[in-house]
Amino acid sequence: MKIAVIGKGGREQALVETLAGSPSKPELYTFPGSDAIRQTAKQIPADSFDGLMQWMVDNKIDLCVAGEESYLVKEEGLANRCATLGIPCWGPRKESAQLEASKEFAKDFLLRHDIPTGMAKAVADYDEAIAAIGGQYPTVLKFDGLAAGKGVAVCPDAAAAEEFLREVFIDKRFGPGRLLVEEFLTGPEISIFGAICDEHYLILCPARDYKRLCDGDEGPNTGGMGAVASRQLATPEVLRTIEERIVAPTVAGLQKDGLPYRGFLYFGLMLTPQGPKVIEYNCRFGDPECEAVMPLLRGDLASFCLAGAKGEFKPELISFDEGWSVCCILASAGYPASSHSGDLIRGLEDCGARVFHCGTKKTEAGWQTAGGRVLAIVAQGATLDEARTKAHEEAAKVDFDGAQRRSDIAYKNM
Repeated sequence: MKIAVIGKGGREQALVETLAGSPSKPELYTFPGSDAIRQTAKQIPADSFDGLMQWMVDNKIDLCVAGEESYLVKEEGLANRCATLGIPCWGPRKESAQLEASKEFAKDFLLRHDIPTGMAKAVADYDEAIAAIGGQYPTVLKFDGLAAGKGVAVCPDAAAAEEFLREVFIDKRFGPGRLLVEEFLTGPEISIFGAICDEHYLILCPARDYKRLCDGDEGPNTGGMGAVASRQLATPEVLRTIEERIVAPTVAGLQKDGLPYRGFLYFGLMLTPQGPKVIEYNCRFGDPECEAVMPLLRGDLASFCLAGAKGEFKPELISFDEGWSVCCILASAGYPASSHSGDLIRGLEDCGARVFHCGTKKTEAGWQTAGGRVLAIVAQGATLDEARTKAHEEAAKVDFDGAQRRSDIAYKNM
């Protein structure tokens, strides 16, 4: 079996290494890949989207796995192009990937199918946004399009809201686009992952990520500073409610709206006093949750994804360990406003946990930083305390100039 994994970060490395451990022993390829991923998967020699597609045809790739969300909506869409070329793709069509690519599309979908979520108003400019907020704080502002996990701001006051609105509408930090002014919800967050195959679904291991940069959920929003994952993260009763009120209606809604879906679907949820509500959808595995969840997966992920991409639902092929997994992110100086590259990473050889490379490059001098989020240090344990203690102890062994790391991952909000 030949599998091409599309993406370049820690999430894709976690997927590649889990696929590599499948009993079916697939031959793995990567695009655009990274120095770390290329230790397990062979580089696809393409320099464009068209070149990638032609290479997969020429080399008779059996399965394409979408890691990064951008490729799902790139040009006519990765899964769409694969379909025209006869390549099974584990990732949704472009029209379905609008659930992530457009916050406004997702909100309309949620309301149309009576799926619990916060109320929101779409606005086109700064003045409309201020009027929609109406002086009610805290408020949540969401850029409509893709923003690499940085397009959402939880604003406690007018100053914070005005600063974010300037970034969106005046500085055009994320490019052109509309914005959602959304109701502020309260409660612990949880990430639920579904493996969707047409009208069928399998709920995978739940996780919780930590978006704020600093301890205590302080500082700016980031793409994620860490995560904790376990089947024990939510009670059976909570998971049953989530399935009945959110997951099943979402899958039914996709079918009703004629939106083909084969791939991972991320449900970002808030466990409010009124019950679980959807904050957002992602049409791929979350990051850094993927790095925490994948080490708990057992079975044949490669065969599971290939079957699903072909429309065959085979949940018996995979299962999850009942223990815990904790991921600590090391970010570069300046993140999330900027990133720093070229800083030598020290201590990797002393780290006794799994290491996934989010933004690094390998040089003659050793591994160096090459992005905002640099490394994911991940450890497992039979208990939460065992997993989080090991993850933090091992993460503390790795360092580079300007490194940023939260010390309360898997302690806060547990």
